[in-house]
Amino acid sequence: MVFQSFKMAWKSIASNKMRSFLTMLGIIIGVMALVVLVSLVSGATDSVTSSISSIGTDLLTVSISDDGGTPLKLSDMDEIAQSDTVSSVAALSQESFTIESGSTSESATVYGTTSSYADIAGLELASGRFIYGLDNDNHTNVAIISYDVASEILGTVNAVGSDISINGTTFTVIGVLEDDDTSTSSSSVYEAYIPYTTMIRQSDSVTSSITSFVVAAADGVDIDDTEEYMENYLLDRFGDEDAYNVMNQSAIQEAMESVTNTLALLLGGIAAISLLVGGIGIMNIMLVSVTERTREIGIRKAIGASRFVIMLQFLIESLVVSLMGCGIGIAGSWVALRIASVVAANSDYALSFTMSMGVVWVSVAFSVAIGVIFGLYPANKAAKKNPIEALRYMG
Repeated sequence: MVFQSFKMAWKSIASNKMRSFLTMLGIIIGVMALVVLVSLVSGATDSVTSSISSIGTDLLTVSISDDGGTPLKLSDMDEIAQSDTVSSVAALSQESFTIESGSTSESATVYGTTSSYADIAGLELASGRFIYGLDNDNHTNVAIISYDVASEILGTVNAVGSDISINGTTFTVIGVLEDDDTSTSSSSVYEAYIPYTTMIRQSDSVTSSITSFVVAAADGVDIDDTEEYMENYLLDRFGDEDAYNVMNQSAIQEAMESVTNTLALLLGGIAAISLLVGGIGIMNIMLVSVTERTREIGIRKAIGASRFVIMLQFLIESLVVSLMGCGIGIAGSWVALRIASVVAANSDYALSFTMSMGVVWVSVAFSVAIGVIFGLYPANKAAKKNPIEALRYMG
């Protein structure tokens, strides 16, 4: 009986192809909106989360706005590192300088830091070494450069020992970073790392008074415990909570996930409205179909079809229309996401968008619910028709 109802539903849909497609269109658009929007948010979230995770979630970034006449020095970094909750500490300053080699020059981000920063930030070297403590002690003009600086400005990745000009001063390259394949940006990354004390000589805005540094939590220590230690240390040092800011990478990641999850729910809700509109379209066309097939209903009832059989026939037809629209919508979503991935790969942000099976199953469940709910009233109306009056209908 159910199989026969499916055959009749398919025959009815196939006999009015254009009308059936237009009826499905609301479901198709709704499903595509739901799947594509949620998948786009999910892809962007994964990219941002990956970027934050690559920096490390056991990392604190401390910035000082008012040292109150008792500024932090490099020696204080060693004192902070003595805590049981701290693994390592590194002073950090940042400037935008021009890096030159021969006739090639580019604007780059140059960081002044100390030897611990490579481990804290998870920097990996393709060749050479990172900054040593003696480099800061002696204000040495040495630099570690990014892979792109080596390949595009110096013209070779075997750049250790080469000389480059940073802000008009000659530096010797002592290390080249690994090529960052995890970067979400497809554009070149021009970066260099020099000793913090050398940066003081290069920039008027950087002094021996440290205004920014990063802290890594000790192994097995919760980052919140390290944060509490830093808050207490800085409060004792400056006596003012507004004089500094301690930023927890883990908290940033949690906040980002919360925001993107909320955004996904919001966009999903908007898309669900489109599906509801599609459901209204299905109900409307099913009511028309019931009216057009009144004599057929009368004949079927006259030869013994029960009310349940008539109701099941129209309910299955409504469900088939909804599920067909859902299937086309899912296929269209896959194509749209592939196009979005290709476009994003060729832009400044190499994002990857994949179809989430969880969202696909939600859209299928939603389409089934819409097919049943919005098909129930027309099916019930058809089942309740008086067979004699239905046979007399001449519409």
